[in-house]
Amino acid sequence: MYYLSERGLTDDSLRQAVSETLRHAAADAKRILILPPDFTRMYSGAGRITAMIIDEIGDRARIDVMPALGTHAPMTREECEAFFLGRVKYEDLIVHNWRTDVVKIGEVPASFVREVSEGLVDTAIDVEVNRRIVSGEYDCILSVGQVVPHEVVGMANYSKNIFVGCGGSSMINSSHMLGAFYGLERIMGRDFSPVRRIFDYAEEHFLRDVPLTYLLTCTTNTGDITNIHGLYVGRERANFEAAVEHSQRINLIKTDEPFRKVVVYLDPREFKSTWLGNKAVYRTRMAIADGGELIVLAPGVVKFGEDAENDRLIRKYGYVGRENVLKLVADPANADLAENLSVAAHLIHGSSDGRFSITYCTKGLTREEVEGANFLYRPYDEAAAEYDPAALTDGWNEVGGERIYYISNPALGLWSRA
Repeated sequence: MYYLSERGLTDDSLRQAVSETLRHAAADAKRILILPPDFTRMYSGAGRITAMIIDEIGDRARIDVMPALGTHAPMTREECEAFFLGRVKYEDLIVHNWRTDVVKIGEVPASFVREVSEGLVDTAIDVEVNRRIVSGEYDCILSVGQVVPHEVVGMANYSKNIFVGCGGSSMINSSHMLGAFYGLERIMGRDFSPVRRIFDYAEEHFLRDVPLTYLLTCTTNTGDITNIHGLYVGRERANFEAAVEHSQRINLIKTDEPFRKVVVYLDPREFKSTWLGNKAVYRTRMAIADGGELIVLAPGVVKFGEDAENDRLIRKYGYVGRENVLKLVADPANADLAENLSVAAHLIHGSSDGRFSITYCTKGLTREEVEGANFLYRPYDEAAAEYDPAALTDGWNEVGGERIYYISNPALGLWSRA
């Protein structure tokens, strides 16, 4: 089922869509599990939809909410309140632990991995998901999330919400490294990437008996207002493909002129780590000129990784470029990195490979910390005085006689040369 609006679906339209969805997917359900994203997808519209589901169900069924955290930090009380519009109690949130709270439900064979990766990877991949998804305790599982360009899988959501957002370390590590091996430019903004085909295999072979329905949004934002232009509901891949085509129309930005200098602002409510903030790097890299400059205004970034171990590894190895990271992983002395391939992939994603400079402008990280991770550093207040987010508009701007390109939120787009 598709629900579409060029200007954005109204709350009344969304409530109607939710009501129809529940009539089809949860008419007799007594126990329901909702899998929304976390606060790092604050512009997905998923929190609003989750609140509407809870209102529609009322007391006729028990509802559990488990954000699809993947490797991200658990939501705070304030984030829970804001994201779910006060309709989900913080104490009731189920926290997914990607390292410990999973069970293996199958394996993607090495022969298939080798085929879809064009021989780049030839090892089997364990399929692990949060144990609640396959426990049989739920009559209905609703996966709510946003289809948008993504650095690992090409276009986010659909079964990624299960196998990464609610997945285990094996799938997360393997899928991230496969995407890094294959190449960002060959993946971002596209369907049927090698990683997506791995997820499709796992969905087809290991989730068929799970009572799962996807609610997929396509969105833009106007300030703090999320505009949901499309809601695609169903289990079939065709729904996802329609959402992909929609997102490609509204979230892919082509530019005739390469960026010599691009300034990206990271909303401090959403971006607290370079793990998330590096969307500024990989969502713009295909539009930045060789020798160009990326300035990342990051007032809320206070760490590198979303958990302590990932943070330690990033600080230890740094964003040193694809070839160097691959050498580090191959060196037996670096077993800690080889055992955390999602971090290795992240280090590749967050580097420009020396093609353009990256300057992080922060308050919460010191010069020594930022430069230790192989970025350039500038104090946030100094950079924001020159490039004032309140004075800039998305797109081309003139600042001090210099032509720059400004992006207020890298999470909702992918920029590339026409």
